[in-house]
Amino acid sequence: MSSTYSKLQAQLATLTTEAFRPELAEIDRLPTLDIARTMNEEDRSVPTAVAAQLPRIAAAIDAAAVRMGRGGRLIYAGAGTAGRLGVLDASECPPTFNTDPSEVVGLIAGGPAAMVKAVEGAEDSRELAAEDLDALGLTPDDTVVGISASGRTPYAIGAVAHARAAGALTIGLSCNADSELAAAAEHGIEVVTGPELLTGSTRLKAGTAQKLVLNMISTITMIRLGKTYGNLMVDVRASNEKLQARSRRIVALATGAPDERIETALAEADGEVKTAILMILADIDAKTADRRLTEARGHLRTALNAPTAPTAP
Repeated sequence: MSSTYSKLQAQLATLTTEAFRPELAEIDRLPTLDIARTMNEEDRSVPTAVAAQLPRIAAAIDAAAVRMGRGGRLIYAGAGTAGRLGVLDASECPPTFNTDPSEVVGLIAGGPAAMVKAVEGAEDSRELAAEDLDALGLTPDDTVVGISASGRTPYAIGAVAHARAAGALTIGLSCNADSELAAAAEHGIEVVTGPELLTGSTRLKAGTAQKLVLNMISTITMIRLGKTYGNLMVDVRASNEKLQARSRRIVALATGAPDERIETALAEADGEVKTAILMILADIDAKTADRRLTEARGHLRTALNAPTAPTAP
């Protein structure tokens, strides 16, 4: 056994996410319903673990929103399940918040092919993470979120260390206490979910916890950037029939206007929900609404409170 392998074995033995649970050693002999109940009971502990980290999560989000408000990007970096969760969250931002695909980016060790098949050795390279970030043209206004259930994955740690050295904001999300990843980041978030139902299968509770936190990071950041109006997705991109119908419903909920007025406003606004809402609520035309939104940096509430220009004599 090589010294490197022995060191890794010793390290894994200290991680709660890798711990063996003897009370579940014969779970495969249980009826399916009992296994399902056990898994469900396990999952109930995840929100509690996330709740313990809410102050840290909120602080990280506030810092990320400031950077993104200056034109920075939100970049997730991870390997395996953690990397896939980052890519998933990033890919959902354009249709939900009408962001450009370059604004929220998911990096997975080994590249796109690793989404469906493991790329051997990729997660063990800090240098690969640095190369992936350099390929994006990393700037100090960017936020890099390293994701790793164990908190020891070299790719995630390398991404955070490289980003921090470049002056970018860094967040380290792990599921073990006192992790190397959290220590390397400016904002360390450690959601300790404990041993898994299947020993070491961190796609389970740890993966669920990571998804919950990533949901918070992207969603609340977008709220802070004015991508919502109340709890309405006013920047939704109506790219299919379902989203077109949702756009009309959002305008209706925000304004209470009759269907005919909504259809007219959306047509004049080229389908932009936020513009249509402002047109109706402020009783202005599309051009004026666009100008107000630009001046308000996309914040609908700010645009609504903007003083109306005096009418020329």
